[in-house]
Amino acid sequence: MPFVNIRILKGHSQARKDAISKRVTDAISEVAELPRDAVWVVFEDVEAEDWYVGGTTVAARKKAQGS
Repeated sequence: MPFVNIRILKGHSQARKDAISKRVTDAISEVAELPRDAVWVVFEDVEAEDWYVGGTTVAARKKAQGS
C-alpha cells in the first residue's frame, strides 16, 4: 500500500488538506491501478519557525516580505 507523508506549514485548513489528500489519492490510485482504500496520506504540520528555505526560516522570510 502506498503511504504518502506530506509536510505542510501549519495553518492550512482542514478543507484544504481534504482536497490535497483527495487529489493525491486519486492520482496514485489511477496510476498504480490500486483501490483508493490502499492509499494512505498523512499530514505533518510544521511551524514556520521550524521550516527553513535557503538557511532562513519561513517565519523570517514572511516577516521580511511583510506577510
